[in-house]
Amino acid sequence: LKMSKEQGYDVITYLADIGQDEDFEVARKKAEKLGAKKVYIEDLRKEFVQDFIWPAVQANAVYEDRYLLGTSIARPCIARRQVEIARKEGAEYISHGATGKGNDQIRFELSCYALYPEVKVIAPWRIPEFYNRFKGRIDLMEFAKKYDIPVPVTPKAPWSMDANLMHISYESGILENPKSHAPADLYLMTKSPKDSPDTSDELELEFQSGQCCSGSPVESNKKVFSLKVLWLLSFRSKHGVGRIDIVENRFIGMKSRGIYETPGGTILLSAHLDIETFTMDKEVRRIKQGLSVRFSELVYNGFWYSPECDYVRHCIAKSQENVDGKVQLSVFKGQVYILGRESPKSLYNEDLVSMDVQGDYDPCDATGFIRINAVRSLRRKLT
Repeated sequence: LKMSKEQGYDVITYLADIGQDEDFEVARKKAEKLGAKKVYIEDLRKEFVQDFIWPAVQANAVYEDRYLLGTSIARPCIARRQVEIARKEGAEYISHGATGKGNDQIRFELSCYALYPEVKVIAPWRIPEFYNRFKGRIDLMEFAKKYDIPVPVTPKAPWSMDANLMHISYESGILENPKSHAPADLYLMTKSPKDSPDTSDELELEFQSGQCCSGSPVESNKKVFSLKVLWLLSFRSKHGVGRIDIVENRFIGMKSRGIYETPGGTILLSAHLDIETFTMDKEVRRIKQGLSVRFSELVYNGFWYSPECDYVRHCIAKSQENVDGKVQLSVFKGQVYILGRESPKSLYNEDLVSMDVQGDYDPCDATGFIRINAVRSLRRKLT
């Protein structure tokens, strides 16, 4: 904001409330003090959950087998409202503070161009005059001190953090050395498993069409619904669930080290995987697993508003039509344990699978099934 004003721009600021722990009135006053023409602070929590988090849960979205996309999934939500405000105000330019090395510049700009093709983007971290003046976060902190701009980082804790309802992430500082262990006081959302309670918490989560519609502690009949499910699950962070420390492949072509806390998302993933397998046809699910990988890559790379992502989301939503039911689980010492499940659309046949009841299955049929599946092996041996 300060730099844009120096360059002669009229600046309208925009801050999205997507569930991060932040004093929004302090942020408003800070923007006004620094010369913002207008300040928009938008409560996007409901649409973030409904339009972005639940589709990610339906998809079992995990990037490179570990990252639950907590930052990635928020960017198209933030950008969508930014574009709406820019159009409303007749703004010719959209700006962001994402670095020139990261993924977020791609995610924000691809979203903006998809929704506002004629807009121009100002990305300071790709302007030589800016990045030559500010070599890194230390230079920025000195600039902020000079102009009395309060910032949440210090030389001792220079973390780049991103927080929302889904998660919180940490990068920069000593974390840039992948061998360095994270400081114990880094984590803000979860307790260390070794400091967590010695008794588990049990929960029941209910799904309709693959979306978690309600949840409750097993010892209580009091349910919470939809948006508040993540709030309910966040309390399970006292068990240290959802911590990961990974090196990932950025879309731009470099590897980066990130630490993530995603307690609610980790619990939802475990529960959804369970009820999905319980209610979905085997071959449909195999196809859907491939779509999940593709969806995760598209979201991570910033292509939420692309035609291919729209198509993949549609296919995944179709696959979830029968994913209804309840999952009972416990959380304890950093882990999620599935205890049981039930569904009116279950494909589980207790008589058919039982070791004590014959049911409608003739074991003799397995002989031909096995012989047919062995044909390839027999042919290979003969040749």
